[in-house]
Amino acid sequence: MEIRIGITNSGRELSFESSQSTAEIEKLIADALDSSKSFFTISDDKGKMYIVPTAGLAYVEIGSEETRRIGFVG
Repeated sequence: MEIRIGITNSGRELSFESSQSTAEIEKLIADALDSSKSFFTISDDKGKMYIVPTAGLAYVEIGSEETRRIGFVG
């Protein structure tokens, strides 16, 4: 699924694909914000790890878990 993370005072956003479920990502971010951690980490499908500061978190957009259709819809 696609994840997009906006960081304050940054013109770009983090955008990557992850194999984690929506619930896992939501819990990871909520736990980091509730416990006042200074950052949280998420890894993508290719094995890269992203360390995101919670103080600069503007938004998190989590895509759907459905597979995309290819072709025309009639």
